[in-house]
Amino acid sequence: MTHAAYPSLRDRVVFISGGSSGIGAELVRAFAAQGSRVALCGTRAGGADELLAEIAAAGHPTPHYEACDIRDIPALQALLERVHQKLGPVQVLVNNAGRDDRHSLDELTPEYWDNCLAVNLRHQVFATQSVARQLRHAKLNGSIINMGSISWMRGRPNLIGYTASKAAISGMTRTLARELGVDGIRVNALVPGAIVTERQSALWRNPEEDQKFIELQCLKFRLDSTHVARPTLFLASDDSDGITGQNLIVDAGLAQVSVAG
Repeated sequence: MTHAAYPSLRDRVVFISGGSSGIGAELVRAFAAQGSRVALCGTRAGGADELLAEIAAAGHPTPHYEACDIRDIPALQALLERVHQKLGPVQVLVNNAGRDDRHSLDELTPEYWDNCLAVNLRHQVFATQSVARQLRHAKLNGSIINMGSISWMRGRPNLIGYTASKAAISGMTRTLARELGVDGIRVNALVPGAIVTERQSALWRNPEEDQKFIELQCLKFRLDSTHVARPTLFLASDDSDGITGQNLIVDAGLAQVSVAG
């Protein structure tokens, strides 16, 4: 199967949070293959070594990686400024980092709640703030892509901190699209469904769960990270230059069937 190449993404500076594993790692691969100058962060100092070696071996530009806890907003914004100084203004920001940890209502504490929002929502706002300043100063257009989830649309149990964050991302995206549009900065949300990743496979995936998802979806196959990466490239590219404030759902029809049923 042949997929699209986007000339507008060549040499464009792209920053991806949570880029060393799962969906984030596939995003890094996809942008590197387009010839973008990619920077990413993760939580482990050596967490991206294998990924960077893989990309270099494929003949693509080697991404810039730094460890960063995205809950530490000053550290995240300092990293974005270092990327700015090293590579140039960030024209594509993918706010990908997050964790769908399970927790019941009875287990919830104020500290746990605050951490859920810090991991899944707060960093997206402040990374956007930093990148918007870079773009305004350089008088450049840009594309910001916030990673959502259909989990809040489906009302998935034992995920209240995660689903609250992901629901907020949809509203935040629409507001920021209007606020930043005057500067030529587009803001959209990519909203995945049930995506097979290494973490999902290690913690929760099994043949019975796979079959349940397939039965609920309109399309009868499991989605993986490549199904998220390809539409993200489109939203980042100039091919989508008239699209902003949107929530692009990539779920094989899971939310549609779940709500209808």
